[in-house]
Amino acid sequence: MSERIDVSVEHKHAPTDDGGRPHPNTCPKCDSHYRDDELEQHLNVCPHCGHHFPVHARERIRQLVDEDSFAEEAAELRSDDPLDFFDLRPYPERLAEAELATGLGEAMVIGRAAIENRPCQLAVMEFGFMGGSMGRVVGEKFARACDGAAERGVPLVSVTTTGGARMQEGILSLMQLPKTVCAVEDLHDAGGTLISVMAHPTTAGVLASFASLGDVIVAEPGALLSFTGPRVVQQTTREKLPDDFGLAESNYRHGHVDAIVPRPELRPTLGRLLRLFANGT
Repeated sequence: MSERIDVSVEHKHAPTDDGGRPHPNTCPKCDSHYRDDELEQHLNVCPHCGHHFPVHARERIRQLVDEDSFAEEAAELRSDDPLDFFDLRPYPERLAEAELATGLGEAMVIGRAAIENRPCQLAVMEFGFMGGSMGRVVGEKFARACDGAAERGVPLVSVTTTGGARMQEGILSLMQLPKTVCAVEDLHDAGGTLISVMAHPTTAGVLASFASLGDVIVAEPGALLSFTGPRVVQQTTREKLPDDFGLAESNYRHGHVDAIVPRPELRPTLGRLLRLFANGT
């Protein structure tokens, strides 16, 4: 009888990519490794330790909404180069590269959708597009999502994952903070509702604007929710920080978020909230 061969793809000596870095399907917490279909089956959550892998915007939409219910809006919007910005490379070149890498025209996808048969407006950020940074087009898309929710009388569900404002657009990017805050205020004035889902990471200008204005704010486990990362804060204050500084669990303990919801429970949680906030109120 031949010796049994263990064909499990989950193991401690996980493979690396061509650059010697851990393979993207390797869990950074427990070193378990998975095939693409295995991760997809578990919604990109490690079944061994619960680590939440990043999720691209379109995959996030597929996980959350009812099948064939999403209708994208404002997909034609693209950033230009208002400042003729050049660091190591021209800004338009970085934009083109981000679009090729993600298949998206910007760092936010908006549109109409339904979750558990409840209609809603959706705004989902894509970290892979220049770190999910918020420039003028992201601000405009979010404002349009607020307007659409108000016009239809449905709640707006936003999912954030971002490094903050986009430096290549300078003060024009920072102006998106008050613009998105005013958009949420207009939504509330119309009797509408914002449900904010914070994924890893949600930081800087987005955290300081619309992401923190939800009528209900939920976060994924272990997500970094901080205006500035712990390394920068520690270097600035020269003080030892708690191990969970800026994480979802710390924010929940201090009342900054209403609940921590694991990804497999996110869709039913949003469905329940949409039923509670029926008619956008």
